[in-house]
Amino acid sequence: MPAESFRRAVDATPVPPVPPLRPGQPPLAVLVDYDGTISLTDVSDKILYGLLGDRYAEQDAAYTDGRLGSRSLFVSQVELLPGDPGPVVAIVEAQRHDPTFAPFVRRALELDLPVEVVSDGFGFFIEPALRSLGVPEIPVITARTTFDGHRARMSFPNGNPDCLVCGTCKRQRVLAHQAAGRIVVFIGDGESDRYAAAYSDVIFAKRDLVTLCRAEGWPFIGWRDFDEIGAWLGATVAAWRADPVSIPAHRPRPFICGPEVWGPGRTDPPPRG
Repeated sequence: MPAESFRRAVDATPVPPVPPLRPGQPPLAVLVDYDGTISLTDVSDKILYGLLGDRYAEQDAAYTDGRLGSRSLFVSQVELLPGDPGPVVAIVEAQRHDPTFAPFVRRALELDLPVEVVSDGFGFFIEPALRSLGVPEIPVITARTTFDGHRARMSFPNGNPDCLVCGTCKRQRVLAHQAAGRIVVFIGDGESDRYAAAYSDVIFAKRDLVTLCRAEGWPFIGWRDFDEIGAWLGATVAAWRADPVSIPAHRPRPFICGPEVWGPGRTDPPPRG
């Protein structure tokens, strides 16, 4: 990742508001996880395991088991990262990405559908990675990580102000698009997608997210690459243009997370079950 790309990543402009649904625009929005979905590995995990090893493993297990919130996880671990971003950037640059993502984004934009990346990770490497892949400019909803030569720091501009469990509140972005009149299509792969998938209208799942959806009884569509999802989007929009009722109306789901059920200010999720 060139130095200029890195600076552009950490100085990214604020995320724009959800655009209003225009007359004649298909009522769909596409939200995509990054780690393990666009990237073929969990880049944030690779950074932490690569630099911290066993010091990270115990907290990672607690997060995966639902005993620790992602914000608590990142706040404790970012302080252990080097202030010089060089070793971190080297790990990032070694990660592979799905080559079908850029054509998928271009296809979705041709269909007049908003596409966003929603990531509950370190965030700083996503925009440079998307540029390297040739992805058109799209919103990236994530955390902000900076390095000043002495220490790494992390802030959470896209967190829920009343709930401190997740660093980035994917749920809120899903709800915002639904409030604008769109059906939300969510694409993900794992535990960090739990609270986005819980409220989304259509779920494309792989790996651990498949197991999670089955356990929770959430309908989902399995996928291997973005070409498959692009074909689904094309067919869905064509059907909607022929018959607008072919896309079912959004049905609100009960809250399963956040201050509505946990109370304000919670930092870790309650015990499951």
